[in-house]
Amino acid sequence: MLRVLCLLRPWRPLRARGCASDGAAGGSEIQVRALAGPDQGITEILMNRPSARNALGNVFVSELLETLAQLREDRQVRVLLFRSGVKGVFCAGADLKEREQMSEAEVGVFVQRLRGLMNDIASSAVMGLIETTRGLLPGAGGTQRLPRCLGVALAKELIFTGRRLSGTEAHVLGLVNHAVAQNEEGDAAYQRARALAQEILPQVDIASGMAIEGMCYAQ
Repeated sequence: MLRVLCLLRPWRPLRARGCASDGAAGGSEIQVRALAGPDQGITEILMNRPSARNALGNVFVSELLETLAQLREDRQVRVLLFRSGVKGVFCAGADLKEREQMSEAEVGVFVQRLRGLMNDIASSAVMGLIETTRGLLPGAGGTQRLPRCLGVALAKELIFTGRRLSGTEAHVLGLVNHAVAQNEEGDAAYQRARALAQEILPQVDIASGMAIEGMCYAQ
């Protein structure tokens, strides 16, 4: 039985200064809400750019970075969950149409701002570094992160072929922590992620969490 939770506040935008959005009918592409009750301390970040299947464009990334900067100062936030407001899509990767209009310098700055991988996906999802199928090199550190995860040989194979992996295949390779069968509501990955957040919530304080994160990134 799915438990329905009351929220501390509805979805709300944290707009990046000086940016205009083409996302949800002129609204913010990144929105947040905090959960209440036993889930207090969990904050959800909604990615909502349906016009581009949540592709990572300048506005999207700017709003996301500013949102994270604000939440970092909020001591009530213990766990962050990322979810998509676009049905059937989590994130389409970099916005290649927007990237074509950037100068070389702008591309360099933009790529440096992209970071992070999401670790929970439904088994029906697909993922891959498909840039080579479009005559491009994987951006946002993909050529560095993938060899660290899989080794150079397998990483080169996946990059050169542009092969797309299912959620189950990604889980077998260790690219994601969990792969779950999709449910009728289409939110199986979100439900698994929220269950994981509920498990983390009483265990880790912010200081310990930051120390652990720092040690992980130092590897």
